[in-house]
Amino acid sequence: MNAFEDKPNDPRHVALNPFLKLALELGPLIVFFFANARANIYVATGLFMVATLVALGASWWLTRKLAIMPVVTGIVVLVFGGLTLLLQDDVFIKMKPTIVNSLFGAILLGGLAFDRPLLGYVLDSVFRLDDAGWRKLTLRWGIFFFVLAVLNEIVWRNFSTDAWVTFKVFGIMPLTVAFTLTQMPLISRHALEERS
Repeated sequence: MNAFEDKPNDPRHVALNPFLKLALELGPLIVFFFANARANIYVATGLFMVATLVALGASWWLTRKLAIMPVVTGIVVLVFGGLTLLLQDDVFIKMKPTIVNSLFGAILLGGLAFDRPLLGYVLDSVFRLDDAGWRKLTLRWGIFFFVLAVLNEIVWRNFSTDAWVTFKVFGIMPLTVAFTLTQMPLISRHALEERS
């Protein structure tokens, strides 16, 4: 049994309720924000690591599959969170979004260089597109991930830790939602008919 999602448009794919999926993705960030507000960046980092593992475990339990992006993000959270706690240096957890977003951008754009629109493997549970749609959407998301990486670098290097945490939770998510909404016309043009 393969623990990771299979190819895009696989009819056997088990989809999570969108609200539950959103809760699993946002839950660790919300824990991080409130823990930082109540305690400090180190307590927040430790709880963020635990919440990330809980979210991955819940996703596995519900679908018996793990999407590759949350797994990669989880690994980076554990590595950089661990370094933050071990060395008592918050630079590592602040660099995590830059590294994750750069990695995702490079993977998506690298996949396109080999004619493999990899975003289809990630978003297939949300919608199904033709190949041209996956290519265009993959290019746009690849670029967007690099923009997020640059924004994270600007904020963590120039503002306080509290400002960075607030931006990470309440800046990145609205930007991502807004970007996603701007992609809806492309998604509508390239959507495949649902199989019955």
